[in-house]
This record gives sequence, C-alpha cells and structure tokens, in this order.
Amino acid sequence: MPRALVVFAHPCEESFSSALHGATLSALAKGGWEVDDCDLYAEGFSPVLTAQERRDYHDTAINTAPVQGYVDRLRAADALVLVFPVWNFGYPAILKGFFDRVFLPGVSFTLGEDGLKPCLDNIRKIAAITTYGATPMRAFLAGDPPRKLIKRAVWGVTKAQKVRYLALHDMNNATQAKREGFLARVSTEMASF
Repeated sequence: MPRALVVFAHPCEESFSSALHGATLSALAKGGWEVDDCDLYAEGFSPVLTAQERRDYHDTAINTAPVQGYVDRLRAADALVLVFPVWNFGYPAILKGFFDRVFLPGVSFTLGEDGLKPCLDNIRKIAAITTYGATPMRAFLAGDPPRKLIKRAVWGVTKAQKVRYLALHDMNNATQAKREGFLARVSTEMASF
C-alpha cells in the first residue's frame, strides 16, 4: 500500500484549512493510501532552526539528529501532500520551518561539483491544498511564491511525476457554496491521487 505523508500547517481546528485537512485525510484513505498525518501544530513542531543546527547543516553525519523522526517519515513516503493557508504570499512560518529543518543536505538534496542533486527519490507524487486571501490576479502580480516553490523547489528535489496545486483564492469573499465546491474538488482529486 503506498504511503502519503500529509503535512498540515494551521493552528485553528475550526478553520477552513482544518476542514480541507480532514477531507484530504479521508479521501486519501478512501483512495487506498496509507496516511501519515503530520499536523505540525498538534505535534508541537518547532520551526526555529537553532544556531547549532545551522552550524551542523552541511554535516550529513549529524544534521538530521534534531528532526530524525520527521526525516524518517519523509523518507518512508511515496507522496507528499501539503495542506496550508497562504499568508502574506508565503507559507505559514511553521511550514517554512519544516522545510528549513527537515529538507536538509543528504535528505532532500546533495551538493557537489555538479551542483544540486535531488535525494527524495521515494516521493512520486506531490499535492498542495491551499487557500489565499488574495484574488488570483493579486497572487499573480505578487509572483505567487507558494505555487512556484511547490512546483519548482519542492518538486525539484523529488522524482515526482505528478504535482497537483489546488488553491481557493479570495477566501475573504468566498461563499459557503464556493467553499463547499472546493472541498468537494479536493475530496475528488485526493481520492484518485
């Protein structure tokens, strides 16, 4: 059975992001995935890269020690699914910290004379499920950093052949029908992921 690591980054259980998280978990399980639910806030994940972690960053013999459990979960996954809101045209700090602390040299990439080489050969599929306060045009004009990071940087350190980026824009004006429609889309796409 393939395994999906679902990384969730929102502090409020009553949020629409939380509803998306729940729908994602259910749909993936229905689609035949073994799901590893990594709720960063519930797990008390610290996004802060310490001074010592930065000093040890390139030492692949010891750099994973502070986050070994998360590294093991990432390496055991066949798919990476991220559920998060876009805040200030970026990731929530806790998710950015997850990338800073877990996507380490020797884990997600190696650096050599030929440049950066991806290491996450186990990841075959990536999905991002997100919401924006901004309209699609505002996100486009700002360069849409989260979309680019998923489709370029995260994808670039994997062997993913499928990348899905599902976004609901203009959340401040989204009607109940629009939110329900997006939940249904997420459920449908994740069930067949």
